[in-house]
Amino acid sequence: MAKIVIEQVMSDLFRAEIPLPRNPLKATNSYIIKSNSRNLIIDTGMNREECKQAMSEVVRELDIDLHKTDFFITHLHADHVGLVNELAASDAAIYFNQLDADVLNYKNLWQMACVMAARNGFPAGDVDRAVNAHPGQRYSPHQPVNFKMITEEDTIVCGDFELQCIVTPGHTDGHTCLYEPNRKMFFSGDHILGDITPNISTLSDEGNPLADYLSSLDKVYQMPIELVLPGHRRIVNDCRKRIT
Repeated sequence: MAKIVIEQVMSDLFRAEIPLPRNPLKATNSYIIKSNSRNLIIDTGMNREECKQAMSEVVRELDIDLHKTDFFITHLHADHVGLVNELAASDAAIYFNQLDADVLNYKNLWQMACVMAARNGFPAGDVDRAVNAHPGQRYSPHQPVNFKMITEEDTIVCGDFELQCIVTPGHTDGHTCLYEPNRKMFFSGDHILGDITPNISTLSDEGNPLADYLSSLDKVYQMPIELVLPGHRRIVNDCRKRIT
């Protein structure tokens, strides 16, 4: 296995590339904030052996005590939430949004996908094969996650980082980012990506996720952001230009 890329973004903040083998996304960016009291890990990678090995290397390299570490998950997709149950200690806070938690823990996400696909004309056999092979289905948490729910403008403090929760629906219904106003820094999950664009999809006939996404972009455009730390690929230095 190749050595994992770990980049120091600034003092006490690191970006680690957690590989996604045979996946066009290539890797998930996991961000680690270190402090003298409790650390914070933002997004984890999939619940698969390659991601576990990579995260174990990150924990060793950065000397992270998982018994003194909390987690923030931007949204329900397996490449962000998949590994959190394997990493979190019993007393860890796992910060997450309610809408995505309801789908992940209490609804059958893949049954919803099958029903939606069938309603829109996909043959049942094709849908079953696609769902059974889908990495999101295979590499999500195997058990419900004990989340600590956050809402818009809740603040998570880690060392001298004061992280405001910014709800940005579109990529998922509850997708949530973190904004650090003192550093004008934005952990964007899959809301803003540098080299690629997020998929906008739905599991039901309710709502309008594309309209939600565009509204979320307008919302973030108004914020004084100098550094975007996305869930995949490169860091973005001009948030408004990328949104445009």
